[in-house]
Amino acid sequence: HVGFDAAVAGIPPRSRGEKPAQLPYTPWQLVEHLRITQHDILDFCRNPKYEEIKWPDDYWPSSAAPPSDAAWDKSLEQFRKDREAMQQLEADPTIDLTARIPHGNGQTYLREILLVADHTAYHIGELVVVRRLLGIWKTK
Repeated sequence: HVGFDAAVAGIPPRSRGEKPAQLPYTPWQLVEHLRITQHDILDFCRNPKYEEIKWPDDYWPSSAAPPSDAAWDKSLEQFRKDREAMQQLEADPTIDLTARIPHGNGQTYLREILLVADHTAYHIGELVVVRRLLGIWKTK
């Protein structure tokens, strides 16, 4: 399986906002959606004062392309940072993963961790397809 790091590696700046004719997403939109969603779920797990963001508006970037190379890099860095925080949450011996999140509506930590994994895997698959259709996917 392809992980996030492999899926985003080497995407040329000119292609980050390019949308294949057959699909409604650009690499930027998928990367930023993954970052936003993972961050939101992490915030829900850790923050007793969590406030829901609006679906779908707040979960997708408004532009097809990143505003700059720095914005692209920042999005990748934040995704990785939050991924590490999710892994730390999962490995925290003081957290019962099957326990309900105190400020939730019945969700457990395990449910949220699996949701992030499932959601990320789904959109990484889409990112690979987008890259293939754009001709920027190189198999090893």
